[in-house]
Amino acid sequence: MRSSFTRFFAIAGVSLLVAGPASLAQDIDPDELGFIIGTPDVLEPAEGSRSVLIYGDPSKPGLYVMRITFQPGTGSRPHYHSTARYITVIKGTWYTSYGPVSDIYDPDNMKAVPEGTFIYQPPGGHHYDMAKDEAVTVQIMGMGPVVTTSIPQPEIGRTFANPQ
Repeated sequence: MRSSFTRFFAIAGVSLLVAGPASLAQDIDPDELGFIIGTPDVLEPAEGSRSVLIYGDPSKPGLYVMRITFQPGTGSRPHYHSTARYITVIKGTWYTSYGPVSDIYDPDNMKAVPEGTFIYQPPGGHHYDMAKDEAVTVQIMGMGPVVTTSIPQPEIGRTFANPQ
């Protein structure tokens, strides 16, 4: 049974993990020997979802692995995580901004990250990410529990398309 991560994507449109319910069920169950085999069809999000929790629970201590598929024009606003995250761009070109310049959301000032790229986000590393012209799938690994903190944005008189 697949669960929806939508309950986690709340703070100011941040599309990455934020504090949520106490527990989350894996989307892929281990077999009778404890092995988890995630074939491509199982690693696709269920209808109405964009995430697959492959292993663990990001709200609890221990390793978690998940995949998120972002549709064109969707992503996150400036934020940071309490723990390190290890990300691989599985499909598409991901765009990111990181470091002090990422404290202010500006989708025109992002670095293209091609398919196959690995990204390490240190604990507390300010950033935001998005899919621009195509759907993008990323695989995220980390140690839970993870808390995502949104970075408040100033009113600057400029509006951007809603990245969700």
